[in-house]
Amino acid sequence: MPRSAANPRATPVFPAFPPRGTVLAFDYGTRRVGVAVGDLETRHAHPLVVIRSEGAARFAEIGRLVDEWKPGALVVGVPRRDDAAVHPLAPRAERFARQLAGRFDLPVACVDESYSSVEAEGRLRAAAGARRAAGVARAKALDAHAAQLLLEQYFAEAGA
Repeated sequence: MPRSAANPRATPVFPAFPPRGTVLAFDYGTRRVGVAVGDLETRHAHPLVVIRSEGAARFAEIGRLVDEWKPGALVVGVPRRDDAAVHPLAPRAERFARQLAGRFDLPVACVDESYSSVEAEGRLRAAAGARRAAGVARAKALDAHAAQLLLEQYFAEAGA
């Protein structure tokens, strides 16, 4: 059974992705969306950009990324809670995933993004140290690094 707001612990079902090509991943947030890019064949992912606009402007920026990178598929992080309750942001992230699928006519997989930002911050802190300048850089890139983790998680779970 696929994961849904009503059944957050079910096994995820991944749509058919092409065997090769680029994938864009999105760490959805109400104010920012982190974006990462990866390759289905090599299963490598890299942080790309943080989109800070909302509404139509957000989708215009995403459209430019889709035009530039020409992905064959998209991945969106949807937060899940361990206690089976619906995470407050989950319905909005799922709606965002449906909007991406509809606007760009691409397969979209949703993965559990719980704690991705916390893990991304830990990775950045370990790589950059605790200096103040590194903290500023971390804050600017954190969402894109979280999107990278989502894409890595997709590669691991889907056996892409």
